[in-house]
Amino acid sequence: MHKLVESKMIVPNIFLLTLEAPAVAREVKPGQFVILRVEEDGERIPLSVADWDRVKGTITIVLMNVGYTTDKLASLKAGASIPTVVGPLGNPTEIDKFGTVLCLGGCYGMGSLFPIVRGLKEKGNRVVAVLEARSSYLFYWEKKFEEISDRVFYITRDGSRGYPGHVGRLPEIIKFSGESVDRMIINGCTFLLKRGSDVSRESGIKTIVSLNPIMIDGTGMCGVCRVTVGSSTKFACVDGPDFDGHQVDWKELLQRRKMYLEEEIVPLRTSRCEEHKKESR
Repeated sequence: MHKLVESKMIVPNIFLLTLEAPAVAREVKPGQFVILRVEEDGERIPLSVADWDRVKGTITIVLMNVGYTTDKLASLKAGASIPTVVGPLGNPTEIDKFGTVLCLGGCYGMGSLFPIVRGLKEKGNRVVAVLEARSSYLFYWEKKFEEISDRVFYITRDGSRGYPGHVGRLPEIIKFSGESVDRMIINGCTFLLKRGSDVSRESGIKTIVSLNPIMIDGTGMCGVCRVTVGSSTKFACVDGPDFDGHQVDWKELLQRRKMYLEEEIVPLRTSRCEEHKKESR
């Protein structure tokens, strides 16, 4: 069993969990993920590691509450335990001296982007962080990013902070910053990954995206996480999760991610109904 050291909602519907997982904390690198089960007979879900403490033997995860299992995780309090934490899984993000790297993160992807930014700075890169959200109240870890990045820009859909709009503002941000970007790394929802890759393709910037397809096994045995990259079929869990964003078949990936949308949402809604019924009794 893995003890939950910390559990809190950091912005609406985004939760931070810190777990005791010394074997994972000892080996994990930026860009890798873990597979969790909240119950012995529960489903396995992949979650990126946002931070770790090798001395204390803990890992930190930032997740969005979107379905039955993430709802169960989000409801746990510090001191609770979960039965399964498997990892680190996937290949680490390539961290090398590239020059100037633009790191784009949105939603839960801001958390998983943080150790990548930190690793890039440790390698001597100039790092420009761009954080995107629907509104200013959905940003988190701003100070952490500002401490380790050379520059930080914000984009909000409603214009409440930084640049108004979406990632289509990236060329403007790059021009304003005066940076010649050598590489772009994107973490977040599939739409952000696709849109960011579309924008960077026009600028000819090599772009790495961390894909988040449906995944069960996490070790390449089930094949559920297959994606098409270029002309090849890849398994995101063992070949990724990082891929060239200009080579990903985004239409296929978006369709596959919707495959079990109804099955995921309905149990969440009905379970909440059952909880309310029990409380009313």
